[in-house]
Amino acid sequence: METELGLLDLLSVTVLMDDYAGYDSGLLSQHGASYLVEAGYRHSDKAGRTILFDTGQSAGPVLNNMQALGKDPQEIDLFFLSHCHYDHTGGLAGILKASNRCRLPVIAHPEIFRPQYTVKPSLRPVGMGPENSLEVVKAAGGEMILTREPLTLMPGVISTGAITERTSFEASPTLSLITLVDGRQKNDQMPDDTSLVCIMREGLVIVTGCSHAGIISIIEKAIALTGINKVAALIGGFHLIDAEDDRIEKTIERLEKLEIGLIYTGHCSGLKAEALLMDRFKDRFYKLRTGMVIEIPSRKEG
Repeated sequence: METELGLLDLLSVTVLMDDYAGYDSGLLSQHGASYLVEAGYRHSDKAGRTILFDTGQSAGPVLNNMQALGKDPQEIDLFFLSHCHYDHTGGLAGILKASNRCRLPVIAHPEIFRPQYTVKPSLRPVGMGPENSLEVVKAAGGEMILTREPLTLMPGVISTGAITERTSFEASPTLSLITLVDGRQKNDQMPDDTSLVCIMREGLVIVTGCSHAGIISIIEKAIALTGINKVAALIGGFHLIDAEDDRIEKTIERLEKLEIGLIYTGHCSGLKAEALLMDRFKDRFYKLRTGMVIEIPSRKEG
C-alpha cells in the first residue's frame, strides 16, 4: 500500500492516563486521558517521532506514570491536543516545563482557548484554565500551532482537522455545553474536536480524545482524507457515557459495518457502551487502562 501521505512501519501507544489504572498496577489514575504515541520506520533515513496526545487533568500524575513506565518527557517531540476540556489539557504547561525544551510544537484547533461551560447539574467551567493560557504555554516552552485544517505531523501521521460533516445521529455532542461570544451565551458544538490518523500497512489507526464530534464521523473523515477504507484500530474515548441507548446501538452497528479491526476504549465511553462493544467485538475489544501498551504490528498488548 502506497500513499502520498507517507506510511508508518511501527506504532506504539502507551496509555499514560485513563480513568482506570487496572488491578494492582501501582500507577496513578485520574479522570482524563493522555497517550504517548511513538511512531517510526524500519528501513528508512526518516527519524521516528514521539507525540504526546493530550495531557490529562494535571501534570503530576502523568509525569509520575511516565517515570514508572520508563518514559522521559524530554523525548517528546510535539504535543497534540484533541479538544479544550480540562481533563485533556490540564497538564500541558507542567509537562512542557518537564520536557525542558524550547519551541515544542503544540498542535490544536484555533478555538481551543475559548471559554466553555457545562450547564449540568449547574454552570461550571470545563475548558482550558488560566494555568494553560497562551502566554503560560509559550513561557513553558511550547509553540502553539493552531489550525482548523488537516495537518501532517510526520510522514504517515496526520490530524483530521475539524470534523465539520457529522453523521445524522452524531449531529450534536452528548454533552450540554455553552460558550460566550461577545458576552452572550451560545450553544457549543465542540468545533475543536480533532483526532490523529496513523497510516500503516495494516490499515488506519485512529487515536481520539473523547470523540465529541462522533466516532463514526471521525472515522469517515479519516477515510476521506487518506482514501484508505481499512481501519486497523481505534484508540481513545467515545463519549457514550451519557448517550441515549439508540445512539449507542447505532454507533456499534456502524462500527460493525465498517469492519473495525481492534477497539481500545475507556475514559468517557461508559460502562453500557463498553459492555456492548465487548459483547459484539469479542476478542477484538480491549478496555483502556493506565499503563497499557498497544503496539502495531502487534508484539504485545499489555
